[in-house]
Amino acid sequence: MNEKEISWDRACIADLHIHSKYSRACSKNLSFENLVKWAKVKGINLIGTGDFTHPIWIEEIRKLREENGLFYCGDFPFVLTGEISLVYTQNNKGRRVHLVLLAPSIEVVDKINLYFDKKGRRDYDGRPIFKISCEEFSKEMMLIDNRIEVIPAHVWTPWFGIFGSMSGFDSLKEAFGEQEKNIHAVETGMSSDPEMNWKLKELNGKTIVSFSDSHSYWPWRLGREATIFYDVKSYNDIIWQIRENKILGTIETDPAYGKYHYDGHRLCNFSSSPQKSKQLEGICPVCGKPLTIGVENRVLKLENQSTSDNPRRKPFFKILPLHELISVVAGSGLTTKKTWEIYNRMIEKFGNEFNILLRASKEELEREFPSEQKLIEVILQNRVGELEVKPGYDGEYGKLMLNGKEVNVEDESDGGKEQQEKAKDSVSQKKLF
Repeated sequence: MNEKEISWDRACIADLHIHSKYSRACSKNLSFENLVKWAKVKGINLIGTGDFTHPIWIEEIRKLREENGLFYCGDFPFVLTGEISLVYTQNNKGRRVHLVLLAPSIEVVDKINLYFDKKGRRDYDGRPIFKISCEEFSKEMMLIDNRIEVIPAHVWTPWFGIFGSMSGFDSLKEAFGEQEKNIHAVETGMSSDPEMNWKLKELNGKTIVSFSDSHSYWPWRLGREATIFYDVKSYNDIIWQIRENKILGTIETDPAYGKYHYDGHRLCNFSSSPQKSKQLEGICPVCGKPLTIGVENRVLKLENQSTSDNPRRKPFFKILPLHELISVVAGSGLTTKKTWEIYNRMIEKFGNEFNILLRASKEELEREFPSEQKLIEVILQNRVGELEVKPGYDGEYGKLMLNGKEVNVEDESDGGKEQQEKAKDSVSQKKLF
């Protein structure tokens, strides 16, 4: 993507879909202080609080300083966000959908949580489950406050995406009924990118946003997908840009890198393209059971227009995190001392990760790191989407390919305990870009 298509002067890179330490399979060291530190290292300007439904985490959120619908930890802004899981039956079919929520104030969040308390528990997970239909839920949110934003999360993933092969829906209208008019945006998820979503005529009137759904604060997770807003000073700035499609663009991973891009069976160590799955009639040749149908297959099934027919297209960048590039080039684990040392040296020179991945010129990179020619080459290939990725499937991340060979990237959820202590605390606080 041509960087000149986006004006960076007053850009605000935002990751509004994250989780707290009270969500399952999340880092126990998640705190607002850690999120702020690593957001600045990454180059993110705004984060969602995540998990405002959780009774303990919301008390932590209350300690933040509020100004114009944004909540500050020190000088860093957050916006009130959460994710819920709706599991219910509609037309004799099981439905499972994840939704991201944005809210304008603590008072509104209290009303949302009071509504949930009448429907079930919300103390056992940061992403609670309720037996409520998408249409009923959206209607109730609008009755509480029409500034609440309801965004279908990772819309193509098989199990909990609106368009996913196992969620039960083929359209937003089918899921939300009359409330479809109050759905202004959809989240791509890691296994799709905006171009894939532009193939649905139904999405011509929707804004395409991207967020990480991160379960930790580490820079290879936080902000791996993000939305680029313009000059956010208030909650209303965010909502206006989402509802009027005034965002500047998005940052994506290569959709092949996502866990559900191709069809397959993880336990059978088998994956296949949509074309191969069609030849197999959707049956796994290893176990003889139906394959988990991935995102690319679903897009092919539901697409009904050319991407050029979508009138709301925005620029997007398709990149992999810097830690992963360093890891594969250096031949070291994702959280090893060697990888961290290279990463920290680069951050010290360029201020944050997005500066390196998106903005630093080849000449600047070579001047500062003359001994890292191979890494610089990969960074530049990454910037223009030229890296090859073996597609992920059925819960397995895709694999970066270098010179036609698959590269396995070690991933430790705690970020490497020793390196957590050694990682630089004094990151340059240069203004983004």
